[in-house]
Amino acid sequence: MPRPLVALGASDPLGVLRGLEAALAGGPALLPVAEDAPPLPTPAPASVPQRVALVVETSGSTGTGKRVALSSEALLAGAAAADAALGGPGAWVLALPTHYIAGLNVLTRSIAAGTTPVVLGPGHFDAAAFADAAGRLDTGPAAPRRYTSLVPVQLARVLDDDRATGALASFDAVLVGGQATPAPLRERARAAGIPIVTTYGASETSGGCVYDGVPFGTVRTELVDGELRLHGPMLAEGYLGDDERTATTFVERDGLRWYRTGDAAEVTDGVVRVLGRLDDVVISGGEKVPLGLVERLVRELPGQDAAVVTRRASGEWGEVPVVVTARPLDLDRVREHVGAALGRAARPAAVLVVDDLPMLASGKPDRRAIQDLASS
Repeated sequence: MPRPLVALGASDPLGVLRGLEAALAGGPALLPVAEDAPPLPTPAPASVPQRVALVVETSGSTGTGKRVALSSEALLAGAAAADAALGGPGAWVLALPTHYIAGLNVLTRSIAAGTTPVVLGPGHFDAAAFADAAGRLDTGPAAPRRYTSLVPVQLARVLDDDRATGALASFDAVLVGGQATPAPLRERARAAGIPIVTTYGASETSGGCVYDGVPFGTVRTELVDGELRLHGPMLAEGYLGDDERTATTFVERDGLRWYRTGDAAEVTDGVVRVLGRLDDVVISGGEKVPLGLVERLVRELPGQDAAVVTRRASGEWGEVPVVVTARPLDLDRVREHVGAALGRAARPAAVLVVDDLPMLASGKPDRRAIQDLASS
């Protein structure tokens, strides 16, 4: 028997909290929507299979639109395993949009802990407002720990504000994810006494399920032809209205169901290191250049922790890497730094300095818009 699917505006986080609480208890399934987001090509259905409690719409930064269907069991399994990995349930500051899985995770974990998150006001992230929210965060005997979840650009803004930095250092754990966190930013945060935990996951895994490179709970990883795959109780049911994509992305092997991440990775002694998207490779002068690795190296340079590396067509080389950044960057310096690690073909052909990097509401770079800038 299907259950109704109710859409709620993500601009009302506490309304989404109540809707998610009802969905987890067996009520109507929830679809949080961003009022200013472009609609997906097909309208959302009026009802969903009974097992589905939450639907997350995502177009990602490079892919096509999809609706990820998650069960109550998957969401609560992820919350329980995360709490165990972090040291127990706690109270949360919500600083992320609630139509993205990372923001919804804060709500799910608050519901599981019996706490109500402190919500930052709408609009762009403000470090002073975050410090105020941290001051309003109350804990109790059943959930004594203090948590929040940020994307790297938010963490960088906190570190530029002394009061916000002090507030963040009072937390028991600060989850940082949504994209790779540059090493200099991690080092800066830890030097300030902030207990950051880098996270990796996706809507298809009910959010982050790998902390500091280590899968938590019963999550398992494997590499197949260089692609990272994940198995665990927090996997999504699949994609609404797209059986073909579901069958391609969620595969069974040896009686286990695996999520194909599409990411290239290395696993050494059980620690996962994500290298970038498998399809985010350019052929430059006949050599394969992984743009994710080039970007990781560029972000090691001072002041470049938000830089993005994209592609540009080249009549001579086929395609070349291009750095897009909001901070001044010397081309010769970045070419030397990247070339020393990855070779001549990986050296960026240009640096494009812009006033502001195009960003998605999730805090991730809008890579399609950035590629358009680099190609124009």
